Amino acid sequence: MAQSTELTRRTLMALSALGLAAPRAAFAEAPGGQLTWAVHISLAPTWFDPAETPGMITPFLLLYALHDAMVKPMPGNAAEPCLAEAWKMSSDGLGYQFTVRQGAKFHNGAPVTAEDVKFSFERYRGTSAALMKERVAAVETPDERTVHFVLKKPWPDFVTFYASASGAGWIVPRKYVQEVGEEGFKKAPVGAGPYKFVSFTPGVELVFEAFDGYWRKPPAVKRLVMKVIPEEGTRLAALKRGEVDIAYSIRGELAEELQKTPGLTLKPVVIQGTFWLYFPDQWEPKSPWHDQRVREAARLALDYKSISEALTLGHSPVTNNIIPDSFDFYWKAPPPVYDLAKAKKLLADAGHRNGFDAGDYYCDSSYANLAEAVINNLQEAGIRVKLRPLERAAFFAAYSDKKLKNIIQGSSGAFGNAATRLETFAVKGGAYAYGNYPEIDTLFAEQAVELDKDKRTAMLHKIQQILHERSVYAPIWQLAFLNGLGKRVAESGLGLIKGHAYSAPYEDVTLKKS
Repeated sequence: MAQSTELTRRTLMALSALGLAAPRAAFAEAPGGQLTWAVHISLAPTWFDPAETPGMITPFLLLYALHDAMVKPMPGNAAEPCLAEAWKMSSDGLGYQFTVRQGAKFHNGAPVTAEDVKFSFERYRGTSAALMKERVAAVETPDERTVHFVLKKPWPDFVTFYASASGAGWIVPRKYVQEVGEEGFKKAPVGAGPYKFVSFTPGVELVFEAFDGYWRKPPAVKRLVMKVIPEEGTRLAALKRGEVDIAYSIRGELAEELQKTPGLTLKPVVIQGTFWLYFPDQWEPKSPWHDQRVREAARLALDYKSISEALTLGHSPVTNNIIPDSFDFYWKAPPPVYDLAKAKKLLADAGHRNGFDAGDYYCDSSYANLAEAVINNLQEAGIRVKLRPLERAAFFAAYSDKKLKNIIQGSSGAFGNAATRLETFAVKGGAYAYGNYPEIDTLFAEQAVELDKDKRTAMLHKIQQILHERSVYAPIWQLAFLNGLGKRVAESGLGLIKGHAYSAPYEDVTLKKS
């Protein structure tokens, strides 16, 4: 009788422990089929390049498909070793050593090496780039698989910044980038992620194809298509017709309609995306926003609960903080208060008995409906504004270039902790900080080198408390991202990575078997 060649799970585990088992990819089915997303924003080529990652979550929509990182947030782990098979901190806290994963390769077949890791860090120019490079004394590559980051002084947040709050740890192929140049790389990006770039038609669609050589496992779905459909009703219609399988951002009455449609599923995911009003002119003595009473009036004018119920069916928590409640070092603020009468009184006390013209209200156009709800509240209090929506890439570019005035409806769903979010939005020199308060800057500098977690927590809580008490921001909500799933989807990837807004990891996304 012939011996069975079938390998049991227990046998595979035993062989793996001895280093004798074949890679997981050898036993996986070849990828097949196509999964199509209706994306709510215009996709920008700047997001194809990890070096330009801004302080928001949007680029990770693409990075998780096209690229891979040394360490990154994954299901069940906020800092999962990926292209690094291992990493460790030196006993004095001044060094971090990463071991590049054996066999990891880029889409062009080139192996991922220590030089690629060093190159990717040195060319990084996105959010927190100056901060990281100021604190890293050297990047050493003693051999092809070893990278040693040498710090100038202990920095407890190094891995948080490197692995999640920036794009510095996402690796690109040095030789290829040098061959094709910066613009050439955006036109034909090559990464080490589970999917290869196929084509991009601006304003229409982006197409990826499965990379069978991905180290973790080959993706289950052969082809991913991201269709750009900015209009919410059109996204829902495409989902109903089966033209797309997943539709991002379906809100309000359309979300209710989706819930009632046979075969479709509403998938709400509370993410680490907080939204707020920012008053960039508060440091200008002649601006109405310089008066704290005016900023407090704006906060009191917002009917937070009604806005959440109307747009996200009540799924979006109102946390009254720009820091997500899932982040380390989060400070629980007092609940927000909606008090229109008090808002009007504060405005009158500040010399605006009949209200005032507050100028332009800037926002990411994909959240113009949130802006409209907020503007209605502000105008009831006497704060009159003009809505100025911009496409997402243009909005965040203008925001970070300090070109916006009056009121900015800001947001961030970026990974990290309270310190990384504060560095970007509240500290002098931050990518989106238009001014600063010396007390906050002093506390931030002190916490950055504090190794005692309790002391550090107290400092970061104090910073959040100051932001709250001075009404530097008017927090709106922590977004519950409402999405629609079609009948072909088995695993959407939504919610697998804690706090992440989009489908990921893409190699885990599956279609139902026909």
